[in-house]
Amino acid sequence: MSKDDSKLESPERRELIKVSGLALGGLLIATCLPPVIHKSAATQIVEEGASGDSPAGPAELGAFIRIDPTGGVTLIMPKIEMGQGVQSSLAAMLAEELEVDLSQVTLQEAPPNEELYVDPILNFQATGGSTSARSFWRPLREAGATGRILLVQAAADEWGISSEVCEARNGAVHGPDGQQLGYGELVEAAAELPVPEQIPLKSPDQFRLIGKPLQRLDTPPKVNGSAKFTTDLQLTDMKIATTRTCPVLGGTLASVDDREARRIPGVREIIPLKDAVAVIGDHTWAAIQGARALKVEWNFGDNARLSSEQIEQALRDAADRDGALATDEGDIDAALDGVDTQIEAEYEMPFLAHAALEPMSCVAQVRVDACELWVGTQVPVMAQQAAAKVSGLPPEKVIVNNQLIGGAFGRRLEVDFIAQAVDIARNVFYPVKLIWTREEDTTHDLYRPHYLDRFRAGLDGNGLPVGWSHTIVGGSVMARFSPQALGENGLDPDAIEISAKPIYHLPNLRVRYVPEDPVALRVSWWRGVGQLHGAYVVEGFIDELAIAAEQDPVDYRLRLLQDQPRAQAVLRLAAEKAGWGQTLPDGHGRGVAVHQVFGSYLATVVELATTPQGGLRINRLICAVDCGLALNPTSVRSQIEGGTLFGLSAALFNEVTVKDGHVQQSNFHDYRQIRISDAPPVEVHLIDSQETPGGIGEAGTALIAPALVNALYAATGKRIRRLPLSRAGYHVLAREA
Repeated sequence: MSKDDSKLESPERRELIKVSGLALGGLLIATCLPPVIHKSAATQIVEEGASGDSPAGPAELGAFIRIDPTGGVTLIMPKIEMGQGVQSSLAAMLAEELEVDLSQVTLQEAPPNEELYVDPILNFQATGGSTSARSFWRPLREAGATGRILLVQAAADEWGISSEVCEARNGAVHGPDGQQLGYGELVEAAAELPVPEQIPLKSPDQFRLIGKPLQRLDTPPKVNGSAKFTTDLQLTDMKIATTRTCPVLGGTLASVDDREARRIPGVREIIPLKDAVAVIGDHTWAAIQGARALKVEWNFGDNARLSSEQIEQALRDAADRDGALATDEGDIDAALDGVDTQIEAEYEMPFLAHAALEPMSCVAQVRVDACELWVGTQVPVMAQQAAAKVSGLPPEKVIVNNQLIGGAFGRRLEVDFIAQAVDIARNVFYPVKLIWTREEDTTHDLYRPHYLDRFRAGLDGNGLPVGWSHTIVGGSVMARFSPQALGENGLDPDAIEISAKPIYHLPNLRVRYVPEDPVALRVSWWRGVGQLHGAYVVEGFIDELAIAAEQDPVDYRLRLLQDQPRAQAVLRLAAEKAGWGQTLPDGHGRGVAVHQVFGSYLATVVELATTPQGGLRINRLICAVDCGLALNPTSVRSQIEGGTLFGLSAALFNEVTVKDGHVQQSNFHDYRQIRISDAPPVEVHLIDSQETPGGIGEAGTALIAPALVNALYAATGKRIRRLPLSRAGYHVLAREA
């Protein structure tokens, strides 16, 4: 570890740590995430907590750590847990440097506050983009180290000895002669000490938690059933609601006959909305039965005749437009004109639904003086703002109680279901739990864009690319979600991820993006976001160049990765573990993909077998990963396994299609997920690395599709450029015992 990695020395960096006492007693360490956008707000809250004028409870403290007089450690958690294990990893960062056991850290969900909880990579308060470990790697360790140094100094002062002969261990400070004081006994004195000018951090060889296999904090309650998700909540006088929303985007409610629905026992209220009808019942079954009994007429609007074929034709027409230039290096036209071997290809990826285990759900109560939400959301500030807009209350009157999320994959970066819950709740005086059915969830999702990618490349006498032209066409998530982040001419930084800056040595590179938003669907983030799209098309086309050059796909990539040692390392490791180069029977094949995604390097190899009738069986699936220092190797492996199988389902089966403005898929019978009998074991091999941690929650999803289609080509000689494979007539065979 370099000096810069081990010490916090400059005054500018020291400004990121604020230390104070609490009005209720205890030590408060406020860590602001760089860049510090609203430093004064954090300082103000700390000072108010110390003054006694405004007693500060943990819900008010910002991105801070509180050690109370009992020795209890509370981490105000700015990242929500949705199965990725992030809260355990962040707690381990703090516990490591503070010298407490992981079990001694209590987690409390952060309230909406963009000033205090901004993610410096995303630039707003959110959980997504595999940024959590990368954003907090230094700040949380520095906060823990600050607390440890102050507590040790307070104990040394109490004993009248040098702090250098004292040691922090298991939530207490130990002296050279057997003295011992718990953290709780020292917090008041520690709060009076100045922030140390140097804050040394542990080196990796000193870690006792970081980098070690740890049991996640959320595992026991999820195993024993005590973990509570939004769908589990029970509030006094709460009722259950579900909705039937217009199946065509932009349509409105024309009329509703609710007489049959009102006869169903347990149905309480039927509330017409602009584009939906809500049924409130005493229990879930009453609400669902009531919604099914409604006789609804819709005004479908302008999208009533729209089809997938029309949407796809619009993409092809758009591909002939100039669009926005993402990369223009060298002279692509001259390079392509000067070579005889040219390769062209067109790739497509379909619209995808999120299909999370927990459908959209939100508890809302609207009172005269406040609106309160209980909801699992990746964007608490946006949830607060949406509720404020619908309820007519100012944002500061909206309370957001963030909950565990039962899978999201980007879906809960959206707030449409939250706005609908508030719209229903403002009509009644009791709390309402809105639960969408699986059908509502699938047909009213915000979908991963449908992409069309066109490639043209020229090869020199050695088979290496001398020119690479890439046109990307698809809906812009950023234009809807955060238009201020768009580049010149509508350049969407997400749509061009990987494609604009491939890790390969590609002289004379031109990449264009042409935005073409679908009018019948809304597009949004999907696990892997732009990097999944970019990895699929770039790795597929690189494979085509290797085949055209009559070179081994692994060797070919290694030649183009001359300046990428980490990418070379994962590629070599995956190939070695897969037995790359060993002869396979006819109808069998191996395929590979490698890239940098979310700050990590991954290589994936798929080995499969096919039948003449279109059956395929995945025999092996190997992933090599360099995610920097693996905070919790067990969690890293599980995320790679889960992400890879999630992406495999999409590549094999999943697409969303439209007919007469209606989404055709509605549940898992026609939006299939991979089954246990289909799924191979995912072999995960971690490279021992001391680099800064990279993202891992979405990384595994990005490389499985290109490795799969490349393996299919190796087995059959057929190049599939449009997903899913089921569209081309392939079906999955159960694995052999």
